[in-house]
Order: sequence, then C-alpha cells, then structure tokens
Amino acid sequence: MPEGHTLHRLARLHTEYFAGGPVRVSSPQGRFADHVVVDGRYFDHAAATGKHLFHHYEGGLTVHVHLGLYGFFDTHLVPEGQEPPAPVGQVRMRVGAVHSETVYPETVRPGAEDRPAHYVDLRGPTRCEVLGEEGVAEVRARLGPDPLDPDAEPDRAWARISRSARPIGALLMDQKVLAGVGNVYRAEVLFRAGIDPFRPGTELDRAEFDAVWEDLAALMPIGVDTGGIVTIRRPHDHGDVPRRGADRPRNYVYQRDGWDCRVCGDVVRAHTMDARTLFWCPTCQAR
Repeated sequence: MPEGHTLHRLARLHTEYFAGGPVRVSSPQGRFADHVVVDGRYFDHAAATGKHLFHHYEGGLTVHVHLGLYGFFDTHLVPEGQEPPAPVGQVRMRVGAVHSETVYPETVRPGAEDRPAHYVDLRGPTRCEVLGEEGVAEVRARLGPDPLDPDAEPDRAWARISRSARPIGALLMDQKVLAGVGNVYRAEVLFRAGIDPFRPGTELDRAEFDAVWEDLAALMPIGVDTGGIVTIRRPHDHGDVPRRGADRPRNYVYQRDGWDCRVCGDVVRAHTMDARTLFWCPTCQAR
C-alpha cells in the first residue's frame, strides 16, 4: 500500500498539472458515475492527509481517493493538438487538463494552449467518491496527525500511544493514531530509534515518541521530493543490491529478514503483526 509520502507527492504533482483551470473528468470503467458533477469545473488544488488524496474543485466539491493496496495513477503527457491515448484496462477515473481554446474559450488559462496537456488515469482504488466540505472534514477527523503536515499536533498521537497496551509496531500503522505511516517507515524509524516493535505503547516515554515523530517529520519529506523512501545513514550504506531490486532504495531492516543487520551483524527477523509483516533487528532493538 502506498505510504503517505506518495499521496503528498501526487497532490503536489496534480496541483502543478491542473490547478487554476477547468479539467475534464471521466470514468472509462463506468464505476465512478459521480464524475459528471466535477467534469468541466475549475480544479482548485490537490491535497493529502495520510494515505488519502483530495482533488478540490470550485464550489466546494472534492474527489476523495484512497488507493488501498492496489490503486495507482498513470500519467500521460500529450502534445498540443494530439488526443490522449485511449484508456487501457480498468480506469476508474481520468482527469485531463483543458488546454484547447475550442473547449472552454472563456476560461482557458493564458498561454495554456501552447503547453502539452497532462492526463492522469486512476486504477484500482479502494475509494473514489465526490464529497462536500462536511464529508472531507469527516474523513480527516478519523485520522491521526500527519507528520507531513506542518500544522499537525503530535500530542494527539502521543495521548493514544501512551494509554495503549498494543505494541508500538502496531500503533504506528494505525491510521487513527498516526496518518500516513506504512510498513516501510514503521520498520525503519523503529530501527533508527532502537525501539523494540513489540513494546507496548504504555512503556514508551515521551522522549522516545518525540524522537520517532521528529524522524518521520524529517524522512517523509525526502520521500515526497524523491518519490522513494530513504532511511539509511551514510556510514551504514554499503552499496549493496536491495532484495526488491537494484532500482529500489536500500533499507535497514524492511524486507531484509535473514540478512545481516547493517549495524551490528545480527540476523534481521520477520514476524506477522496485525496481518502485516514486521521486520526488526533483535540486537539493535533489544527490549
């Protein structure tokens, strides 16, 4: 499942592609019938909270997208005067910038007719729906603070963690506690902090929580900027080939079970926690 940095990166890109002008919104798959209420409207901006993406349109309407396990966006750059490629497969929603003077002559953005047009195709999301302002507020109210939000309130997360007997490894993945943290960031920040993922939340002290929060707030913006999760400190990066492929970031413990720990040399372990695979080093993260 994409983690929070991916959604924030998409929000940044979609704002760049579409904000300030009208867009065409369609549902080639036919499973997003409400596209008709935003088709042709001005695209104000895109935003993200945790793993949720919001396309905000004029008039207070918002398309809410949750990618879930299988959702993703394809992006097409179409030269001026050419038609976008025909949708392939099950495209739930297509959004395209309006760059032609013949479509909305009274609203076309200055100079837009001279630029290529972006189109994005959404496939396989868990949620794709049109919400009003109250609906958006309800979605956000269900989520914990987002480390990528400069106005986030980490005290809300600490209040829940400090009262919970659940393992901190499970609490970090609970979107009602912290928004946007997924399996990779969970494993990596706990390793970097030297915290046993099986420790109950009630056993953490505030300094430990603050260190985890500050680490997430420092690492996740790198993911927004680069599109990848980067967590290894330079002295521990040995230039090895990651298990997931040479083009993927190197990690401390995520998907390195059975391999030597980069820091101490012990064997990295794996265990199922709340139906997700947890990775940790029993020496560097000793309880």
